[in-house]
Amino acid sequence: MNEEIQYLLEYSLENGSEEDLQVIKLLLEGVKKKIERNRRTYIDGILHMDLNFEQESCEITIPITPVIHNNLNIVHGGITATLLDTTMGVLANRLLPKGFGAVTNQLNIHYIAPGIGDTLRCNAEVIHKGTKTMVISGEVFRNDGKKIAYATGTFFMIEKA
Repeated sequence: MNEEIQYLLEYSLENGSEEDLQVIKLLLEGVKKKIERNRRTYIDGILHMDLNFEQESCEITIPITPVIHNNLNIVHGGITATLLDTTMGVLANRLLPKGFGAVTNQLNIHYIAPGIGDTLRCNAEVIHKGTKTMVISGEVFRNDGKKIAYATGTFFMIEKA
């Protein structure tokens, strides 16, 4: 495995464009963050998430980099969906009692504007907390303040195995 990784890195360093090298650097920094923070997933590290909580709200900010661009050079809609789902899911999981977890049952997203600029900021708030499900809303904003997406999500509360 080490030899294969070394070959891929050497090949990329010799043949890659400046943007390719920037992407490799960002991805490796993300993996390093995942390792250093002892997290279970790579999403937070690779997207360079900055997380903040308040009582019943959550905010995650990510930088806009070539890693998350589509072929139009704007943020890929799937990344916006991931940011929304993650922010709302983190909030849902934080509000559950010990021994329970929340999983996405339904996610409805309305894309409003392109993801451009330096950062995206997602805010999530609880709309309804029942005994088996939770409904949460989320909004994503560019650093110029323009809203680019609005979503609602339903999350099942399940007992952890």
